[in-house]
Amino acid sequence: EVQLQASGGGTVQAGGSLRLSCVITGVIFDQWTIGWVRQAPGKGREGISAITIGDGTTYYSDSVKGRFTVSSENDKNTVYLQMDDLNAADTAVYYCASAASTFSGTHDLKSEYYDHWGQGTQVTVSS
Repeated sequence: EVQLQASGGGTVQAGGSLRLSCVITGVIFDQWTIGWVRQAPGKGREGISAITIGDGTTYYSDSVKGRFTVSSENDKNTVYLQMDDLNAADTAVYYCASAASTFSGTHDLKSEYYDHWGQGTQVTVSS
């Protein structure tokens, strides 16, 4: 069974950066997608970024495009989310998740497309 573990959260000042890591154990396939979903206090889950394991295609929501970068090291079964120019609206619990399918566009970033979830890591941005 696939398991995911996210880490790297913390508290950072506005304008700062953090890098989240997601270590994946178990069998995954090139057509799978690994994504990042966040949940801010009092709000629903928001899919913000994803990457296709096989060809490295990336997807970003409008809320993070240009500031966040998703990447993978397939030999380490690890996916990263580099977050730059953070602001208070980025404060949330961040989850990594896997989908046994290839996304076709940013419309696939919805959280309901994911099959397996890791535990969340808290990111707090102070102003």
